[in-house]
Amino acid sequence: MTLSGGRRQRLFTLWLLFGINALNFFDRQILGAVTEPVRKEWRLTDTELGWLGTAFTLLYAVVGVPLGRLADAWRRKQLLAMGLALWSAMTYASGLCRSFASMFAARLAVGVGEAACAPTSSSLIGDLFRPHERARALSVFMLGLPVGIALSYATSGTVAQHYGWRAAFFVAGFPGLVLAALCLLLHEPERGSSEASAIGAARRQGSPYRLVLGIPTMWWIIASGALHNFNMYAIGAFLPAFLMRYHHTSLQAAGFISAVVAGSVGALGMLAGGWLGDAMMRRRANGRMLVATVALFVSVPASALALAQAPGALGRFMLFQAVATAMMYVYYATVYSTIQDIVEPSLRGTAMALYFLAMYVLGASFGPIATGWVSDHLARSAAAGAHLGAGPVPDEFRATGLHQAMYMVPLLGVALGGVLLAASRTVTRDMLKLQEWMRSVSR
Repeated sequence: MTLSGGRRQRLFTLWLLFGINALNFFDRQILGAVTEPVRKEWRLTDTELGWLGTAFTLLYAVVGVPLGRLADAWRRKQLLAMGLALWSAMTYASGLCRSFASMFAARLAVGVGEAACAPTSSSLIGDLFRPHERARALSVFMLGLPVGIALSYATSGTVAQHYGWRAAFFVAGFPGLVLAALCLLLHEPERGSSEASAIGAARRQGSPYRLVLGIPTMWWIIASGALHNFNMYAIGAFLPAFLMRYHHTSLQAAGFISAVVAGSVGALGMLAGGWLGDAMMRRRANGRMLVATVALFVSVPASALALAQAPGALGRFMLFQAVATAMMYVYYATVYSTIQDIVEPSLRGTAMALYFLAMYVLGASFGPIATGWVSDHLARSAAAGAHLGAGPVPDEFRATGLHQAMYMVPLLGVALGGVLLAASRTVTRDMLKLQEWMRSVSR
């Protein structure tokens, strides 16, 4: 059974996809929210914590490519429902883990399930909304990212504070099974149905991967995704730990502060980015990429100023980090919709899968590990400078090491802004090529 009525059907689909995406990021962020109690119970280094954060991304990236192709050929709502059921079950199982190895395996399985979300959802949205509406529609879908992260930080930190960190994983399992059942109510639109030209499932001849990678702007977008995800996953993995070590907050307080500065304000950036991206695109074809470029360059000094605050100066830290986060979230509404603008409908799932492969293998997988390794290295150096000798590194030096390691975020932000600027110089030509091809097919 599916709901009838064009607009109501589209809105139901969009808001359900938003809910699924929110749960997607809720589940993947739980480990970051409970990093400190896990570290202390299992006596882990920051590098090992980074590996736990990376476990999710390893299979997520690799499995996402065949799932992206499947999203271009199979019923997308069924693929999404199966992925959602799998990652929800594995999130619950994460709370049963008793060692680093078992948690690593559980997080790998979560990545397999979640890999179905982005390719299927973005493909559905691309077929439900017309080109000039997509940035706003995708900003609603991607609103699940900051909302899910904010809820995860706040809920997981509170639950872990009162009931232990394992309970935080248990509370996240059931909602996913309910949403998986609702997926079966979704309407499956015809591919290409929202385009000005009626092209259906038509596509150019040749390898789908070569066709996607033959678009110059896709290379810049792929590079931007790697840089952006490095930063976002470094923040996600270590922000609560940074607040507890450097600013001396409690676990619950770290969760609530993270929910605000890494989640809630991101929603404002997401919605503003979608609205401004659509508005700028009506004026110039590369408007969305220009909005993304300016926003990311603004995030750099804001992020650096947040880290420059003294221990205990939480008000100023929250202000600057909130500005940085809001600007960083503009990326999603503008760049994701640009992929829809340069890739034909029958290859959008494939394009998103290739993009996500680079985002997670080259970005998200290195973000937590590199940040953890640099943190450990700087902490040991600080301890050696204090002539403490061999042995466990005291928490005061762990705070110093992590604080200094977090400066990689604004540094890479400069490179990200440059890559987005380069993409803004090629995107107009690639959009025109796609539009010309679609007109030729519809004749």
